[in-house]
Amino acid sequence: MNISEAIKIAFLSLWANKLRSALTLLGVVIGVAAVIAVVTFVNGINGYVATKIFNLGADVFVVSKIPPVVTNIDIFLEAEKRKDLTLEEYEAVLEACKHCEWVGAELDTSGRVKYGEQSISNSNIEGLTPSMATIYDIDLTAGRMISDVDMRNNSAVVVVGSDIVDNLMAGMDPIDKEIRIAGWVYRVIGVGKRKGKTLGQSMDNYAIMPITAFQKQNGTHESIQISGKAAAAGANFEEAMDETRAVLRARRHVHPGDEDNFDIATNDSMMSMWSNISDTFFYAMIGIAAISLVVGGIVIMNIMLVSVTERTREIGIRKAMGARSSDILLQFLIESVTVALAGGAIGVLSGISVAKVVTLAIGVPSEIKLWAVAAGLLVAASVGIFFGVYPARRAAKLDPIAALRFET
Repeated sequence: MNISEAIKIAFLSLWANKLRSALTLLGVVIGVAAVIAVVTFVNGINGYVATKIFNLGADVFVVSKIPPVVTNIDIFLEAEKRKDLTLEEYEAVLEACKHCEWVGAELDTSGRVKYGEQSISNSNIEGLTPSMATIYDIDLTAGRMISDVDMRNNSAVVVVGSDIVDNLMAGMDPIDKEIRIAGWVYRVIGVGKRKGKTLGQSMDNYAIMPITAFQKQNGTHESIQISGKAAAAGANFEEAMDETRAVLRARRHVHPGDEDNFDIATNDSMMSMWSNISDTFFYAMIGIAAISLVVGGIVIMNIMLVSVTERTREIGIRKAMGARSSDILLQFLIESVTVALAGGAIGVLSGISVAKVVTLAIGVPSEIKLWAVAAGLLVAASVGIFFGVYPARRAAKLDPIAALRFET
């Protein structure tokens, strides 16, 4: 059996019946494209989340009233009942955590920033202690960061992101300019280094003020978030978290044996929770893609059965010329796999194209993995083999005499 000839016959058959071929390939194309696109997005987002969102470092932990990543509504509702974390508790952690190199606190909301007659909406308004600049590695391109003096005096000063400068103060020096945030006047003292976009959202549309000024404007009814940076990773990190947990349990009157009424998260724990979420999404989409592949396989099987019927006399002639049943079986299996692989190749290109178009359009990160491309083609070939066996066996079992007498 000439394998190259069987492949050539498969492609000639596809080309001779273009509409039928397109319908035959459609299910496999959609299924493989969905698999490739989902894998590309999941890998891209996982990498981006690891480096841009949860990149706290191995020596940083975060204490909050509600876990940063919530996967269960019951957990969220239970956390909502907890007492708010306060600045007094931040100060207690600052004093008690001997293995912490830095301890900081933050609050945030969103609002409109205005300069003159120009304004920008949905800005992230952050109230920070000065130490958060070190914990989060906030870099500036101009001016200075908020200081302990600013915090003690509730100073109405802000460090702004580049989006605010570009949209409200383009072409001028923003330092010492006065902007309005929710009607309150603040003086710009610094400009943050440009960060770019995360999941399609700009990371440069923000205004950072002292946390005391934030509470003066917005009230003290909101729970703060406390961050700690250990003096060194490893044992010191665990001891820093233990010291923080001990002082907070004591101040919040948590009895021995009871669960914490606050949450302590690390980079590893948040990435683990995110991985669980992304894995669930991944498997759900793979399940949907599998249904499409099954439908595509059934279509391939039906089309191959039609092909067997159309080529009954050809099969009879081949057998009369000495072709064995195994040769006929192999020929139709190769044709089935070729059809499926053609659909798989188109699906791979389509999936990658869709992922890159979405990335360019809205900034959702994507990352192409070679193993995903290979897996897509392997799945397509497997579909061709699985659903091509029955038509191939039917062709191989044809009686050559009956096949030669067959009239189309």
